[in-house]
Amino acid sequence: MRIGVLTGGGDCPGLNAVIRAVVRKGVGVQGHEFVGYRDGWRGPLENDHRPLGVPEVRGILPRGGTILGSSRTNPFAGDGGPEKIAANLEAAGVDGLIAIGGEDTLGAASKLHSEHGLNIIGVPKTIDNDLSATDYTFGFDTAVNVAMEAIDRLHTTADSHHRVLIAEVMGRHAGWIALHAGLAGGANAILIPEHEFDIDAVCELVGRRFASHFAPIIVVAEGANPIGGMPQPDNAKTDSFGHARLGGIGHWLEAEIERRTGKETRATVLGHVQRGGTPTAFDRVLATRFGLHAIDAVDQGRWGTMTALRGTDIELVQLTEATAELKTVPESLYAESEVFFG
Repeated sequence: MRIGVLTGGGDCPGLNAVIRAVVRKGVGVQGHEFVGYRDGWRGPLENDHRPLGVPEVRGILPRGGTILGSSRTNPFAGDGGPEKIAANLEAAGVDGLIAIGGEDTLGAASKLHSEHGLNIIGVPKTIDNDLSATDYTFGFDTAVNVAMEAIDRLHTTADSHHRVLIAEVMGRHAGWIALHAGLAGGANAILIPEHEFDIDAVCELVGRRFASHFAPIIVVAEGANPIGGMPQPDNAKTDSFGHARLGGIGHWLEAEIERRTGKETRATVLGHVQRGGTPTAFDRVLATRFGLHAIDAVDQGRWGTMTALRGTDIELVQLTEATAELKTVPESLYAESEVFFG
């Protein structure tokens, strides 16, 4: 068969490991041929692809990002997107696609398969770790380690200058990165999207921390909100899937804490640093295993499924299940972290 591969949504450490595994097994063991579509769904929409063989994937295992490029192109945003993709796949002699992405990329893949009959296998990718059908997604471990290292560094400067230091990490609807990085980095408060926080309680915590002669470290997910919400500008930008560009909670906290407590406060927004650079060993192995099982699913004709980690096993689940709901931090798990607040 001739198989297309694309990577959509935000870039993520481990994407190249998936591509490498798919091609190495698909070509070397199963005899398939591959093309790489550029920039997510834009590639098949515009018939923009490149050769993808064993020479093209040599040396890419430790590289961050994706050799195919990525974008947040929505194939359903304009008129006739699915029909264009189907026609372009047929013209290129492509029998099916492996789509590597998160909620939006896989949601589009699910609709293209179920409603338009396209042959698609999904591979889950998101540093937010918020896809409910899989225990972990690759890229998450790398993001947590990057955030943890930053928090470790913030501790020393916070204590040296007697400042409140805030680390804003990624997490639009789910606080997995904030929770794991905050616990691993010894944060004194962790604020996540699943729980609106009381700014008065946060300021009271700051006072208790300074009373112990240590400076507080606060980790906040970009999607966290105070009780009553945070003011949003009327002209907030959105992507093609309708998601508003987040950011600003860290600096809002900085101003509020300093105003209310009189303590010097500084916010550090880690942003895209978390999703860049080389993947950890865990993410390289998980991404590789996802790629190997994805090409097996292609070889077996199990279209409309996605690879998923269940315990230590890789299983195939329906794409519709993969995007049915977000996996958020449960109350019981968040309660465990509250022991260390203050």
